[in-house]
Amino acid sequence: MLAAILACGTLLFTSCSDDDSSSGSSNEEEEQLRQMTLREKVGQMFYVRPETLAPSIEWNSYDDLQIDPLQEVTDEMKRVNEQYPVGGVILYAWNIDDEKQLAQIISDIRKLKGQPVLCIDEEGGRVARIAQNPNFDVEVIGPMGDIGKTGDPKNAYHAGNVIGTYLSKYGFDIDFAPVADVNTNPDNIIIGARAFSDDPQVAAPMVTNYLQGLKDAGIVGCVKHFPGHGDTQNDSHTGYVQSLKTWEEMKDSEMVTFKAGIQWGCQLIMTAHIAVPNVTNSDIPSTLSSVVLQDKLRGELGYQNIIITDGMEMGAITQHYSSGEAAVRSIQAGVDIVLGPKDFIEAFDAVMEAVETGTITEERINQSVRRILKMKKGLKSNR
Repeated sequence: MLAAILACGTLLFTSCSDDDSSSGSSNEEEEQLRQMTLREKVGQMFYVRPETLAPSIEWNSYDDLQIDPLQEVTDEMKRVNEQYPVGGVILYAWNIDDEKQLAQIISDIRKLKGQPVLCIDEEGGRVARIAQNPNFDVEVIGPMGDIGKTGDPKNAYHAGNVIGTYLSKYGFDIDFAPVADVNTNPDNIIIGARAFSDDPQVAAPMVTNYLQGLKDAGIVGCVKHFPGHGDTQNDSHTGYVQSLKTWEEMKDSEMVTFKAGIQWGCQLIMTAHIAVPNVTNSDIPSTLSSVVLQDKLRGELGYQNIIITDGMEMGAITQHYSSGEAAVRSIQAGVDIVLGPKDFIEAFDAVMEAVETGTITEERINQSVRRILKMKKGLKSNR
């Protein structure tokens, strides 16, 4: 398979991918959509961490979640899920103990209402929930920055394929990788070696080869963090972050890698909670900006597949917006999937109320759900 991939050249764009980048849906998906209730449709637009289905778990920081980690689907989660279906669940390092436990929790999550898909952040390097767990015997992939320094996209394909192979074995569907950011700011504390390079011409073929490696292993990748977290200094996990680049500057840097992913046929692009005031004339995070998501990503770049938020429990969001307000505003801006709201129930209820009062139309919800159902159909064929 690797030889066939490389025969396409090191730049793996649409000619090397059989993903359909159109957002059109089949008759089967339209019929499925017609049979869904509004709650079921809204549920498809939420991908959550397990703890948000268990409101009795109170936490303020990620450290709190590791003190008594949730590693099973509880009766409370099942009860909440009956009223609040979910489209996906993301597991973090503390949700995973060993192979036996992981197999059980994934099996039980798949039985939840909403037929949730299983997601994880497994980039390689320091963001590797499974590879950094000593209870798992998998090949450890180093930082993407080291792979970028080799200048050989075959190494990025190998990284994506190795990671995708063990994720598929363990039952995952989606990997929130690769990082497509161009690490142009040496003072960047959050991206750094997670990015392939500070040169977009080096990073672009690495991104597409990594995506192809995941795809050949049966895993859907996600290009992140749009419109680019590489030229920032602060961490959006903890608070406000901005990039002062203009759109013209981004087109010569960050957009080179994101356009490569789009041309390849990526099914998911993750937003960044960074403000880009010289693009939007605003200090709101890109996740909540229709200028960034609609005008630039969909309009100018022509992206038609799923837009998913970065974790909505991050400080850049929670310090300024409630879970409900953030969820509604992100959907209004053009988001299809709201990932990891701090208060899932509040966020879900707020979206329901927004539709019922006409703040968001049901057809707007349908647009996102069509994209999600189309992706899920492809995931089922991989299992």
